[in-house]
Amino acid sequence: MSIEQISWQQSIGLRHAVLWPEKPPEFCHVEDDETGTHFGVFYDARLVCVASLFQSGNSIRLRKFATDQDYQGQGIGSALLEHTLDFAKEQGASNFWCDARESAIPFYSRFGFGPEGERFYKGEVPYFKLSIELET
Repeated sequence: MSIEQISWQQSIGLRHAVLWPEKPPEFCHVEDDETGTHFGVFYDARLVCVASLFQSGNSIRLRKFATDQDYQGQGIGSALLEHTLDFAKEQGASNFWCDARESAIPFYSRFGFGPEGERFYKGEVPYFKLSIELET
């Protein structure tokens, strides 16, 4: 397994397959993809997990974090989240946050993320804003 910086275009296929397979691939492109920092986990040369980071001041937002269903539950997503948290600290960020599906809250809570605000929906999917303060 290796974690590498990738282009946003490399992330689209996996984002689409995991997060929004019923939508067109373009739905998985976010407005600021061109200025974000994107990471991928490769397992036997296959891209199996992606995450995108967007910095604004001292805050970094995690978006479009997706792991191939065949590779979930093997620590790959955890390794990538740890990598992105380390990257955020290296960039001088003091806050790291994401909009997470409600079903993913137990995963993020293992890393110290806590909810901010109330549940909201994207389509019919319930989400919460989760964040963690970073020590730099």
